[in-house]
Amino acid sequence: MRAARPCGVCGAAGAAKYRCPRCAAAYCSVPCCRTHKERCTPEPERERSAAGEAFPGGANRAGQHADSPWSVEDILTEDDEQDRVPLQKLKLLGESEELRGLLLNPHLRQLLLTVDQAEDKSSLMKKYMQEPLFVEFADCCLRIVEPPEKENILPE
Repeated sequence: MRAARPCGVCGAAGAAKYRCPRCAAAYCSVPCCRTHKERCTPEPERERSAAGEAFPGGANRAGQHADSPWSVEDILTEDDEQDRVPLQKLKLLGESEELRGLLLNPHLRQLLLTVDQAEDKSSLMKKYMQEPLFVEFADCCLRIVEPPEKENILPE
């Protein structure tokens, strides 16, 4: 778990939990967000991205879709880079027949849709990780992007 940054508005040490989607400034609370919003000056590249300079597939340079105010860069910081899954590995998810088979299940699709639309995704994910179908889906995704190391497999 990464250490929280100081708030860019009030300066509270280690309190910044949120980031501005326009300029990536860190802040700690709703009042600090409002204060920051009044004086926010976005970085030029982020402003162009927000203006919708889209790439094929609807995503723009920052990895966000034209109808979404968030990008991968808004969510991940430099400290999170070690947890970022490379694009090549993410593409493997789309090529997996096993994963496609799981996604044929309407109950799983409904669970995923509910998580996607939830305000509190974290607590919902904890709840769904008790659901065997969801765990099977998560395990399948992890096996694809982080295959087990061969040294851990016992020879037959």
